[in-house]
Amino acid sequence: LRLTGRSEEQVALVEAYAKANKLWGDATAPGYVEPTYSEYLELDLGSVVPSIAGPKRPQDRIELSSAKQAFEAALPMYETADTVTEPVPVHTDFRGDFALSNGAVAIASITSCTNTSNPSVMIAAGLIARNAVAKGLKPKPWVKTSLAPGSQVVTDYLKAAGLQDDLDALGYQLVGYGCATCIGNSGPLLPEISEAINANDLTVTAVLSGNRNFEGRISPDVKMNYLASPPLVIAYALAGTMDFDFATEPLGTNPEGKPVFLKDIWPTNAEVEAVVSGTVSREMFLKDYASVFDGDERWRGLDVPEGDLFAWDEASTYVRRQTFFDGMGADPEPVRDIHGARVLALLGDSVTTDHISPAGAFKADSPAGRYLTDRGVEPKDFNSYGSRRGNHEVMVRGTFGNIRLRNQLLASVGQEITPGGYTYDFLAGRPTTIYEASRDYQVHDVPLVVLAGKEYGTGSSRDWAAKGTMMLGVKAVITESFERIHRSNLIGMGVLPLQFPEGESYASLGLDGTETYDIAGIEALNAGETPKTVHVTATKTDGTVVEFDAVVRIDTPGEADYYRNGGILQYVLRNLMKR
Repeated sequence: LRLTGRSEEQVALVEAYAKANKLWGDATAPGYVEPTYSEYLELDLGSVVPSIAGPKRPQDRIELSSAKQAFEAALPMYETADTVTEPVPVHTDFRGDFALSNGAVAIASITSCTNTSNPSVMIAAGLIARNAVAKGLKPKPWVKTSLAPGSQVVTDYLKAAGLQDDLDALGYQLVGYGCATCIGNSGPLLPEISEAINANDLTVTAVLSGNRNFEGRISPDVKMNYLASPPLVIAYALAGTMDFDFATEPLGTNPEGKPVFLKDIWPTNAEVEAVVSGTVSREMFLKDYASVFDGDERWRGLDVPEGDLFAWDEASTYVRRQTFFDGMGADPEPVRDIHGARVLALLGDSVTTDHISPAGAFKADSPAGRYLTDRGVEPKDFNSYGSRRGNHEVMVRGTFGNIRLRNQLLASVGQEITPGGYTYDFLAGRPTTIYEASRDYQVHDVPLVVLAGKEYGTGSSRDWAAKGTMMLGVKAVITESFERIHRSNLIGMGVLPLQFPEGESYASLGLDGTETYDIAGIEALNAGETPKTVHVTATKTDGTVVEFDAVVRIDTPGEADYYRNGGILQYVLRNLMKR
């Protein structure tokens, strides 16, 4: 705390709070009593080894020594009949000529506000860069490199240690601070590289020091995403491929022609600690954070309207007045059972909030892209979903728009599954985008449901994953299990989370999404009760019926109040109006 510029008063408060709540551990203090815990975990520090995670979930840890084999085992799941397995020649004016293969590292980014705030790993990355430059190593020409630390202090101590020049020499120049590649703001690959990837359906990879690597999040051109420490990010940039064994394969050769391995450029713990101790100081934090909210000249030069109310600009494509309160009365309308609902999406396991509400770039031919181009915004100025989250018109058009999403409903009606935000519109009798189908259903007052498997809504607790679902007209989501925060967020937007009976799934019940759904028993909430189950009737096209009792995942009285009000926003506003 002192190192990072906190005052003595703040330090004392943290210590007093920790001691008062029995969180202060000092086994050498007089009268120290070992706390009693309900559960004990043991960790053999000798078993801790370098690891990465991927290719699509942060919890899928891979020991670095097994990374090559793990990649090779996962690769076939990403290849299609169109995938070219031989190296593809690429000519670029900027990076020269080279061959691109499956597994090539297209992006190697040191990014994330969390991992880049650790001086030890950032200094280690700088030392690896210094050692690599000294031995004549460079990243492969197809690798896009970037450095986006979470704090300006990182720049201070890298410069103080003389390491920023070495990072610059490897292409790790500063691109900004805060969210970058980890949230999909990597920027485009070189056009020639992007064209080669897509024309040959290559499976290229990204390696980043972030904490999220879900499908479609990092770049539309990249299929496999791996999380690694900042020094390992540089190592993979030098290797140029995930199909690489650092223990047996050299990163390159030195000026004398001798092979250089990762162990030859990896700094010792003592070397890292010496640089950290000699460069990172309290004064750096005090200096940078004294003016952290001032902004640069452009920020300070913004024209800020005065007044107590926000001045909405109807021409803005970034910030628009939300519609959540339109038509809201002082008292909530009674909740209703659901009748005649159609399935908007039939999804599998581990559908993440990135699948539901992507944060990265989007294309001109997507619903969100067409919305912006219709308003005079050129594709180069689209920015990202994350940057336009203040415009619900963009965000609802991007809901379920992840380029890796596979809606099994298309297969159920005999259509080819097109990855991305596509579905089948039963009213129009044709495949279309999820957004366009939802508009058609809403015009005809047809409610919608989503069917999914296990761990629905895992990942970031992204509010728009629930907001967009509601705005599409989805009234209920029926899954095998939910991620806890997204389940709560759905209730907060007035969407009912339901679970199949224990041990059952839509597949085991013989459901394929072509049915019409009626859900009875919801209206018990109007009497102040929260039903444990509701009765679901799924009527197939031939008239046969599948019935089951779905578990209601409204888990607390407070959540029941939110749902009765149509969502937490309406609940809060109505309570404010009563004061």
